[in-house]
Amino acid sequence: MSIKTNTMRRGACLALVLGTFIVSLGPWAGNSPAIRDSAAAVPEHQAEAGSTEQPIKTIGIIGGVSWASSIEYYRLMNEMVRDTLGGVHSAQILMFSIEFGEFSKQERLAEKGDWTLITATMIDAAKRLQCGGADFIVVASNTLNSLAEPIEREVGLPVLHIADATGQRIQAQGLHKVALLGTKYTMEQPFYRDRLKKYGIEVVTPNETERDYINTVIFDELCANRINPESKRGYLEIIGRLQKEEGAEGVILGCTEIPLLIKAEDTNIPVFDTTAIHSEAAVKYSLGYIGLE
Repeated sequence: MSIKTNTMRRGACLALVLGTFIVSLGPWAGNSPAIRDSAAAVPEHQAEAGSTEQPIKTIGIIGGVSWASSIEYYRLMNEMVRDTLGGVHSAQILMFSIEFGEFSKQERLAEKGDWTLITATMIDAAKRLQCGGADFIVVASNTLNSLAEPIEREVGLPVLHIADATGQRIQAQGLHKVALLGTKYTMEQPFYRDRLKKYGIEVVTPNETERDYINTVIFDELCANRINPESKRGYLEIIGRLQKEEGAEGVILGCTEIPLLIKAEDTNIPVFDTTAIHSEAAVKYSLGYIGLE
């Protein structure tokens, strides 16, 4: 996206917001210098800043799904930019955090096959980020990356897909068969495993009883940032069985909350932390080091 197009887009969004605000204030609103001048000042400043060098792309994170992992995205991205650029540099991020209590009701409808509300909520979140000036979207949830295509289609911003970033990392390590742990939807539906096929990766998943257990721990414990040692032991037993009986060469922590519970040092096979992998890919794209698939 060109600097001119980006500036026009941000100006239009700002004008929309300010227009609504000024109408609500009434006839005296025009007497405020801050309101009168702000719509022109911000785009002009942005254009000047971008005219001397290639600007850093602004990362737009759809977070809150859940907040426990969104914190990790924000921390990791800022640490990665600091370590890459040095000094006190930090990531250029916008985040829209969805209220998870109401959203979880929409998830239950989606589990029954009705994706209407949850899709609308995700598209609305992406549009808010677009209005704020995001250059691309990061959906901070493995499951909800299944909505990448409708978000791109309706909003017009690219979505950095978590399964692509993960597939590239697994491929780079030369692995061909990996276990996938995540929500029941991520483990059971084809959107994730099909995406990994283009990287030559075969996916094995836990059995039905194990899937129910993994899903319960995610929603009843990890989404509330509750870390239970007994649940950790249960997850490690499942990973061990998949390695021994199914031939898994590595394990994808395919829910962004699972890395809160399971660490690389907890098991003897390669662990693919999708929160960290996704964050790193977003930072590299933001800084212009990589393109998108």
